[in-house]
Amino acid sequence: MLEHKEYAESIPAARDNIKICKKSLTHGVAFVMLGLEHQEHIHYAMPMRVMSYDCGAYRKQYDSNARNYRTSDGLNADEYLSRMKKTDKFIPVITVVVYYGDHPWDGATSLHGMLNIPDKMKPFVNDYKMLLVEARQNDLVLHNMNNIVFFDMLKVVLDKNISKNEARKKVMEYASEHDVNKTVIMTVAGATNCKLDYNALSMKGDVTMCTLFDEIAKDSRLEGKAEGKRIF
Repeated sequence: MLEHKEYAESIPAARDNIKICKKSLTHGVAFVMLGLEHQEHIHYAMPMRVMSYDCGAYRKQYDSNARNYRTSDGLNADEYLSRMKKTDKFIPVITVVVYYGDHPWDGATSLHGMLNIPDKMKPFVNDYKMLLVEARQNDLVLHNMNNIVFFDMLKVVLDKNISKNEARKKVMEYASEHDVNKTVIMTVAGATNCKLDYNALSMKGDVTMCTLFDEIAKDSRLEGKAEGKRIF
């Protein structure tokens, strides 16, 4: 809810995924809230969206904490005014935007990038940066093998410099060499917007890369026919 003197307005917002992750105490925190936003298309207001999600997560923690201080018992004047003790701390929130689109991300990656702001004013206007991961090209250092093969396969699928047949051949070879897990193939299918009948495929056994790319080709042909009908 955004409250003003004369009105209150509700803002609907929901993350794609969010979970609590345990962190090693050697990093200084016991938990972190990790939010993931999946984007198939470029969203030119994404830094503002991420900022609002993070703010909402912190606000929810604050409201939950403030309910412990309905009276001034055990609080000094400043703590009671704040509904928060000086020693109270919240769980850190990290939001990562994973972009699966065909074209390189050309939108802003910080709030400043969305503002018409002279350089002289920038030091006085708070910025808010977002963490962007492009599936087609990134410098991630990954340790989980499923994540490694997932991004490797996406890079091939989204490579506009090679044909679909070349991509199909390369990914099938890669999948065979690395014994790619079925769930990773399903995730690639979802990220590339393939219309797969997961229930039917699971009844047949393991999903193969051949099946996946046959579905990709089928979807492309159907989209091409539909586009042709719209044109003519």
